[in-house]
Amino acid sequence: MTERLTHLDDAGRARMVGVGDKPETARGAIAEAWVQLSPHAFTLVVTGGGAKGDALQIARISGIAAAKRAADLIPLCHPLRISKVELNAEPDAATHRVRLVARVEAVDRTGVEMEALTSASVAALTLYDMIKAVDRSARIDGLRLLEKWGGRSGHYRADA
Repeated sequence: MTERLTHLDDAGRARMVGVGDKPETARGAIAEAWVQLSPHAFTLVVTGGGAKGDALQIARISGIAAAKRAADLIPLCHPLRISKVELNAEPDAATHRVRLVARVEAVDRTGVEMEALTSASVAALTLYDMIKAVDRSARIDGLRLLEKWGGRSGHYRADA
């Protein structure tokens, strides 16, 4: 870990970090987000009974698409050549929550943490959009990086 914010220059101005001198290496990241639903909304989500269609499938597709657009949404994020995106939706009937887990991989000069976080967050937002007509109190929680690998900074795994 570094001691300073890398996206600020010595004068405190925003800058895009230069990665031209870094080698292209295999990199990956996994991120998660949780969506807390009412019992009724949870049932509609897991049975595919929502008016807008299969909410989990649409959330998966939106998360995959979002990973590919992270650099369009986050101003100082580098566009990357993503080689793989997976978005899994894991319903938990005991808590009426859905865990959305994004895995992104690339062979490039910088990591894919932002792409994984963007994927998980947009999937969560999409799930909210799908069920808001029946559950406006749904809540998105716990967006975080779970793991990253590759590159100069090495491997990171979040505490359990």
